[in-house]
Amino acid sequence: MEFIKGIQKKETTELADLLTGAYTGKTVAVSGAVHTIRDMGEVSFIILRKAEGLIQCVRERSTEGAAQPSADDLKEESTVIVTGTVSPEPRAPHGLEIRVSEIRVLSVPAEVLPIAVSKWKLNTSLETKLALRPITLRNPMERAKFRIQEGIVRGFRDFLHSQHFTEIRTPKIVARGAEGGSNVFRLDYFNKKAELGQSPQFYKQTMVGVYDRVFEAAPVFRAEKHNTTRHLNEYTSLDFEMGYIEGFEDVMAMETAMLQYVMKLLSEEYEKELLMLNVTLPDVSKIPAVTFKRAKELVSEKYSRPIRNPYDLEPEEENLIGRYFKEEFGSDFVFVTHYPSKKRPFYAMDDPRDPKYTLSFDLLFRGLEITTGGQRIHDYDAIIKKMEARGMDPEELASYLMIFKYGMPPHGGLGIGLERLTMRLLNEQNVRETTMFPRDVTRLEP
Repeated sequence: MEFIKGIQKKETTELADLLTGAYTGKTVAVSGAVHTIRDMGEVSFIILRKAEGLIQCVRERSTEGAAQPSADDLKEESTVIVTGTVSPEPRAPHGLEIRVSEIRVLSVPAEVLPIAVSKWKLNTSLETKLALRPITLRNPMERAKFRIQEGIVRGFRDFLHSQHFTEIRTPKIVARGAEGGSNVFRLDYFNKKAELGQSPQFYKQTMVGVYDRVFEAAPVFRAEKHNTTRHLNEYTSLDFEMGYIEGFEDVMAMETAMLQYVMKLLSEEYEKELLMLNVTLPDVSKIPAVTFKRAKELVSEKYSRPIRNPYDLEPEEENLIGRYFKEEFGSDFVFVTHYPSKKRPFYAMDDPRDPKYTLSFDLLFRGLEITTGGQRIHDYDAIIKKMEARGMDPEELASYLMIFKYGMPPHGGLGIGLERLTMRLLNEQNVRETTMFPRDVTRLEP
C-alpha cells in the first residue's frame, strides 16, 4: 500500500528559483513549451515558455546525440525537459541562459500552429484572436494582460481580508434577479422558473447580517443584446458589502483604499507585465466626487453639450465627465453620486434631503463606468413602502425581505466590473481584449 504525504520534490527547477542566482554555474533540468527556435547552424537558440516567462536555452550542434531531437526535428509548442548549465547572459530574457547538454521531449503537437504566437505582439484581428483563443493566449502580450488581471483580483481579496471582510460564495441560479427587468437568462429548473443571477446583491446583503462585512469575486450574467465594445453577457463582478456604515461615503472610501492597495501591489509585483504592456498606473491617492446633477451641468457648460436625458448618463456624457476631471483635476477616476431614484433599484436608499435622488454612486475610470454602489435601505417598513410604490409584490421576495424583518444594520456596498477595470487600466479599446473567454451576443465558443 502507498501513502501520499504531500508534494514531492521534482527533478526540475522553476524560473523563480533560477532568478535568485543560486543556480549560476550549476546543472539544472527545466520543463517548458518550445516557444520558438532560432537555428544558427552550429548553434541553435531554443526559447522555452513557462508560467513566469521565457528562458533562453543554447544548444551546440555537437551536443546533439542519436537519442535526442535535432534542431531540425524539434517543433514549436513541443513540451520538453531541458538539462544544462545555467550561465549569465545579459542579452537573454531575465539575464540568464541554459547551455544545453540534453533535451527530453514530452509531447509533440499534431499540427503546425495556425498563428505565430511567438511574435511579441499578435498582428491579427480581434475576431481571429478570439476564435483561436486557446492558442493566442500563449502569446507573451496576451499572457501579460491576464497576469495583471490576476493581480487586481489578488489585491481586491488581500485588501478586504485585511479590513476584516469575509469571503462568501453565493448562488448563480436564482429564483429572481436582483436588478429586475427582462434582461435575464431564464432556465427551466426542474419544472420551476429560474434565472442566472445578474448580481449577488440579495445574498451579500443577507450575509452582512451574518458577518458584518463580506465580499465575492464571481461571474454575473446579463441577457442584454448589446454588441458594443463595453458590454458582455457574462463578466466577473468584484462585490463587497459592509455593515454599520455612517453613509455611502464609507463605501466610496473603502473602494478608494482598495484601489490604492491594488495599484501598489501591481507596481511592486507585476512590474514586468506593466512594462511589457507599456502601462502607467493611475494616481489614486485621492478621487474627486461630484453629484450626478452637477456632473451633467459641468460637461454641458464646458463642452457645449445639451442635457438630453436628466435621469441617466449616456456613454458620451460619461466620457466627457472623465475628460473634464482629467483636464481640471488630473484625475483618471471620478465618483458620480446621487443618481436619480427612478434609475436605481428599489433597495437603493433615497436621499432624505431630496428623495428624487439616491445615496448611490458610480465610479468612472477614464470616462467609463466600472463601479456601481451605494447605501441600501435597511428598514423593513421603508423597503416595503418603496416596493409597493413601484408596483412590486413583496411576497415574491419574501426570503430576501426576511433579513429586514428580523433586523439589519445600516449597510452599503458595490460591484466592480473586473474586465472593464482591466480594459481601462491597459488602455484597450474593447472589453473582449481583457476577457479570457468572452461571452457576448454572438460568441459561445471557445
